[in-house]
Amino acid sequence: MLNKLLPHTGSLLLSEPFMLDPNFKRAVIFIAEYNEEGTIGYVLNHKSNFLLKDVLPDCENSNFPIYEGGPVGNDTLHFIHCCYDKMNSGTDIGAGVYWGGNYETLKLLVNNNMVSEAEVKFFVGYSGWGEDQLNIELEQNSWIVSNNYHPGVLFMDNEESLWKEVVVGLGPKYAHIVNFPENPLWN
Repeated sequence: MLNKLLPHTGSLLLSEPFMLDPNFKRAVIFIAEYNEEGTIGYVLNHKSNFLLKDVLPDCENSNFPIYEGGPVGNDTLHFIHCCYDKMNSGTDIGAGVYWGGNYETLKLLVNNNMVSEAEVKFFVGYSGWGEDQLNIELEQNSWIVSNNYHPGVLFMDNEESLWKEVVVGLGPKYAHIVNFPENPLWN
């Protein structure tokens, strides 16, 4: 699978269809930071068994799902959002999406039901690549880069169809791979 697109902050990475690493099996990763020092991203479609109320005692009534952002820093909580008008904080990733922000403000918004799952997505841990590591993996065709998607896809809750939807959005060159089995031996 030859993919000439280069990632940048705000890109999506899609794992190749036969990736066996359970951390990245059929993963869609949102790149929150991409620079010469490395890359940080979050797996958008691997929901954990936890809810926000399980990890933040100050949000005891919140049923926001928590996603497994990746295998690094599994003792940390991260979030992306598209509600800067309510948060007034966060790093602008582009297209109205922000990375992080003021936790105290977010907790108030969550506890007062002033934000929804369509506006905020939480992650335990993150995906990280050191200097040039992601570029090497791209050369090995481990990932497909998407720079053309609707920002609403980041907050989708249908984790099973997200990978397929983003692949189909890449156009006819890639659409056929959505029907590949997860294991090539099943073919």
